[in-house]
Amino acid sequence: MRIVIAEDSVLLREGLVQILARFGHEVVAAVDNAPSLLVAVRDHAPELVVVDVRMPPGYKDEGLRAAVRLRQEHTDLGVLLLSQYLEADYAAELLETGTAGVGYLLKDRVGDVLDFVDAAGRVAGGETVIDPEIVRRLLRTRRGRCSVAGLTPRETEVLALMAEGRSNAAIAHALTVTQAAVSKHIGNIFDKLGLHTTAADHRRVLAVLAYLRR
Repeated sequence: MRIVIAEDSVLLREGLVQILARFGHEVVAAVDNAPSLLVAVRDHAPELVVVDVRMPPGYKDEGLRAAVRLRQEHTDLGVLLLSQYLEADYAAELLETGTAGVGYLLKDRVGDVLDFVDAAGRVAGGETVIDPEIVRRLLRTRRGRCSVAGLTPRETEVLALMAEGRSNAAIAHALTVTQAAVSKHIGNIFDKLGLHTTAADHRRVLAVLAYLRR
């Protein structure tokens, strides 16, 4: 992949460059602020950007704002937020830019280099990857405020694993059930959330958005 990294910590930025290069990816630019990220993407046309949420000049949500803008301008661009802050609203705003190729990982919870590289590849390939801790936080705090409250405990487990970006096979393995059972649960989730089949929408991601946008 061709990748642009936006991270203000020089040690982490250079570490990411080395890790991704070790696995055969090309880091075409590594910058330390949001305005430079916008320029780098326009100059190098990467397939993926890895972005810190809070960056210069204000250290608020400049990285997120830049990521959202880039998704509006480049709808096929994979965007992986890598942050030390657990902010479900940030994940929601990024997901609202499209139904594929987005991710949100917490720096302190990335415990394996291979897992990070795998997540980067999945996001660049059009999948959605959300840190499980964000999913758990949403389950605890928002269950009673949206339509997911009508899901059964097992359906809620399945949706939580969907939000982590897992396939039906991976969900079946995690829950020790058959893939047919997983498919049935997912169908029930779609029905209860009112997500009907259309050519334009990705219902798995829309189901995850049911957590985030409300």
